[in-house]
Amino acid sequence: MNFFPAFLKIDGRRCLVVGGGEVAARKARLLHSAGADLTVVAPLLAPSLQELVGTAALRWLPREFNESDIADHWLVVSATGVPEVERRVAEAAAESQVFCNSVDNLPECSFITPAIVDRSPLVVAVSSGGAAPVLARQIRARIESLLPAGLGRIAQLAGEWRGRVRARITGLAGRRAFWERFFEVAGTGKVTNAAELIASMLESPRPVGGEAWLVGAGPGDPDLLTLAALQALQSADVIVHDRLVSAEILALARRDAEVIPVGKKPGCKANGQESINALLVELVSSGKRVCRLKGGDPFIFGRGGEETQALEDAGLPYRVVPGITAAAGCAAAAGIPLTHRDAAQSVVFVTAHGKNSIDTLDWPSLARDRQTLAVYMGVRRFPDLVEKLIGHGRPAGTPIAIVERGTTREQRIIRGTLGQLTLLAQAHRVEAPAMLFIGDVARLGLCTNHDQGTVNPVHSLPAYRRGVEPAKATVAE
Repeated sequence: MNFFPAFLKIDGRRCLVVGGGEVAARKARLLHSAGADLTVVAPLLAPSLQELVGTAALRWLPREFNESDIADHWLVVSATGVPEVERRVAEAAAESQVFCNSVDNLPECSFITPAIVDRSPLVVAVSSGGAAPVLARQIRARIESLLPAGLGRIAQLAGEWRGRVRARITGLAGRRAFWERFFEVAGTGKVTNAAELIASMLESPRPVGGEAWLVGAGPGDPDLLTLAALQALQSADVIVHDRLVSAEILALARRDAEVIPVGKKPGCKANGQESINALLVELVSSGKRVCRLKGGDPFIFGRGGEETQALEDAGLPYRVVPGITAAAGCAAAAGIPLTHRDAAQSVVFVTAHGKNSIDTLDWPSLARDRQTLAVYMGVRRFPDLVEKLIGHGRPAGTPIAIVERGTTREQRIIRGTLGQLTLLAQAHRVEAPAMLFIGDVARLGLCTNHDQGTVNPVHSLPAYRRGVEPAKATVAE
């Protein structure tokens, strides 16, 4: 962070505005609304500022700025638009250790004012650190549309009842659960009498107990989280997450939540499924609300069924929050349609994790034409996949696409044919996580950079085996 976010209590405190134009007027009104004891220094005042002159909270010094004006003020806003004056104000403020905001002049600022959503006493502030104020205002507009107008009254009511709730419900966990239930209902803006609601809830408070959410984190891009997943992340006491859940997604969790990584690494027996099951049961039994965060969807090769069964056997409550599975997310990010009426009438999700998985698959069925194979966790088994599919009749020239770290900034798309698969993976040092798509649809996708949408260079690779005509493989890096 370039700027430390904070809300300042300036009610009754002396603040200075340098400048008398409309920009200064906007800043003065903002400070005035927060209760500042306000002084404006400027030779002339805009009409909107003149209206405030004479009120108990605003004084006007009708002259040019002087460095001595800074004394005894808590903060200063400089809005003259004159570079030399802005510099003098900033230097005088720094000398007096007074925070200074120089409007539209970031180098001279020691604090900045964010874009504000005001639902007092609830206030939401959005800042880009001065880098993109228009973007901050656009985000503010989106938040404005999401927050009901009466939300401020709900927040005020919560403040009025806070002491009674504390007296009625002992324990931090119980009070937090109470308020979360209250805001889930009252925060929709559809409650006609929030005071009656809070009174009835307090009369019969629900006993506090643990609960688990099995949450799909999607294929990697935080923007692909569902709203339910985000809510679980921000409500849970404990986050138990897989290895491939990104730091950007984990950053959305409640700040005081305990975060426990239980990811499995290829070839490593640590964090076995039985120990994860036992951990979930232990945490929920102790009264914790647990977000079990899994890449993709918890019920598609995520072993979510085993974890829900463990919770079920222990008589513990749980909910499942589906996520965008890696096949759907990575295919969309690569522009690959999983089905297409001219290329594939069906799609099959396959996991190639481990030798047992390879040996037990229905290879004659998987080798059929006009279907798409979406292969999960198959990087280490590419040679076996090639051998089995070609051996059961799938042509070596079948198009394939490897989508490595799909939907993220590091996404790569590597294209070629089934016969070239192993060599392509070796040549481009493909690493997990990576989805493999096999079928005619793999040639339909656009080879684009995930972030910029620019076409990437084409590389030629030799054929996988003798007798297979070399083909070009395109790579998005």
